[in-house]
Amino acid sequence: MDQQTTILTDTAAGIWHDTLELSSEHSGPLAGSPHWSITKRTLRGGRSHGVDVVELHNGVMSVSVLPTRGMGLWKGQHGNLPLGWNSPVTLPVNPAYMDLTERNGLGWLTGFNEWMCRCGLSSHGAPGLDSAIDNNGNPIETSLTLHGKIACLPAHYVEVSVDPAGGNGRGVLRVTGVIDETMMFGPCLQLRSTLELVAGSSALKITDEITCTGGQPTEMELLYHTNFGQPFLEQGARFAAPVREVAPVNARAAEGIDTWTEYAGPVPGYVEQCYFVDLAGREDGASLAMLHNAEASRGVRLDFNLRELPHFTLWKNTQAEADGCVTGLEPGTSFPNHRRTEREHGRIISLAPGDTYRTRLALTVLDSSEAVAASLADVRQIQDGVELRTHRQPESGFPLRQS
Repeated sequence: MDQQTTILTDTAAGIWHDTLELSSEHSGPLAGSPHWSITKRTLRGGRSHGVDVVELHNGVMSVSVLPTRGMGLWKGQHGNLPLGWNSPVTLPVNPAYMDLTERNGLGWLTGFNEWMCRCGLSSHGAPGLDSAIDNNGNPIETSLTLHGKIACLPAHYVEVSVDPAGGNGRGVLRVTGVIDETMMFGPCLQLRSTLELVAGSSALKITDEITCTGGQPTEMELLYHTNFGQPFLEQGARFAAPVREVAPVNARAAEGIDTWTEYAGPVPGYVEQCYFVDLAGREDGASLAMLHNAEASRGVRLDFNLRELPHFTLWKNTQAEADGCVTGLEPGTSFPNHRRTEREHGRIISLAPGDTYRTRLALTVLDSSEAVAASLADVRQIQDGVELRTHRQPESGFPLRQS
């Protein structure tokens, strides 16, 4: 079998495929999996009308990607384990039916239901006023909305490919999307995102490249809002990572600092708690974070590099299931404070014209006690010799360690 590449969308070239099906049934098995598929469909009706869904299945795990919503991951499945969470927003929402300024800049939440969505690119975090330069070169105040725009922008170029031997001799399924977050007299950034699934693997890999396409230096922020509910999140579930420092984001989070790595079951009326985390890594910057259930018999693991994604946020929101019981494991280039705050603390990246910032994220499903134990051992190995510093109250200059 030769490598197959199919362009699903190329707005500039006038290419568009409403549906697509590639599979082992038509093209034969891949090394590592006798059964695989890539499909594309477009949702019709309601606020989902016009949302493209590209689904990759590698014989073990399936992933639904949303090119219409910033190449986010809607949901997935690993055997009998659902990947994602149950949001009150039950179906993908076409950004055309959203108003990001709703509720004082919280309109992003009217479409929030993804397993993983990006926050950024020119800003992420809390809404509010920030400074900018207008078309006449004058300073103005501009209103930032929650978590930026990238999750609500559609890809103008999408392609899928089947590589029979790209994964160390095993077949690889890929989907790539290109999205522009640009405006006249404003930020000009482009995201090129590639997701790949190796045949028969329990892991997916995401490689993102953010390029400044304008003629002026541009601020950039990126955070991976990676969200989990049942069956990984339950009473007694735990978060684990090689932590150097942790601080509560606000007074509400400070109430739970003694149990910040532990989870209660769904609690009606629970008010979210959020923690900023400074992680340790290996010599090359590699680090990880994980979540496992109460019995440590199943879990999920994120692998990333601190040289690319140096700041980590843990979001705990174990409210009633009907309201969205969920936790977020969120590596990022900065913390989800207002952009003005992150700028003051020197955590905003500035891209010069033509510069590209590259990030890599791997997400692995741990479907056995042995797999969970092995990942916990990796955490302990990186943590070994690293003293944990716990702040009981919010720290504006977090982290306080010396580099």
